Amino acid sequence: MSKHKLYFQEIKYALESVSTDEKAEASNRYFPNGVNCIGATAGDIKLVIREFQAAHAFISPSEMLALTEYILQNSAYNEEVLVAFGLINKFVKNNYDDTLLSRFEYWLENYATNWSLVDDLCIKTIYQYFLVRAHLIEKTQHWVYSNSPWCRRASNVVWVKFIKRKIGKSIYTLDSQLVFKNCDLLLGDKDKFVQKSIGWLLKVTSVYHESEVISYLKKNVNQMPRSTFRYAIEKMNADTRKELLLMIRK
Repeated sequence: MSKHKLYFQEIKYALESVSTDEKAEASNRYFPNGVNCIGATAGDIKLVIREFQAAHAFISPSEMLALTEYILQNSAYNEEVLVAFGLINKFVKNNYDDTLLSRFEYWLENYATNWSLVDDLCIKTIYQYFLVRAHLIEKTQHWVYSNSPWCRRASNVVWVKFIKRKIGKSIYTLDSQLVFKNCDLLLGDKDKFVQKSIGWLLKVTSVYHESEVISYLKKNVNQMPRSTFRYAIEKMNADTRKELLLMIRK
């Protein structure tokens, strides 16, 4: 038996030991299309990762990445994929190279099967990765053309923490025109979770570029689903929201 299989069996046992049917039922409420949950919470998953890494501190970053890929290839439950992503979170800042970005894209297209996996990979793992590789942040633009709706969602989600972000001693600012270009390319997307990602990206962009976002919303109100529009204006003040909402009520 390979060491990766042994490690994965250990992780599966750890997940099973903290899982319950009640937790699985609670998790499934967030997935209208269904998802295969073993019944572990986010806190449980963090604990499993922490305890595994503590017990196997000798595993190198490259070997941990190999284990992650093994788990992704053999996972049966949503929580197993989340553990796989989480195993490399503490390594991505100071290890690996720029080519890992293409692996992230592959994972999104081949192993992401719901919004939670996309968001976890983008907001936790890729976020940490980009904090020391700001030159790669704009290299995800082609994800909007992916055949996978989950990768297309990720093209927006991966940017939500980088509209304006302190990185080291400097401030990284994502060009707002890139945000609007991404949204333009995805406005006609039929996937509701891609649409929600448009609203999310516009919402965080409005914190720093409110007038530009308002102009964009006014320009595209007839092409944008109401749910996307409403999500995009959530961080604006009440009067502005009220004014903009009148546009979709006409």
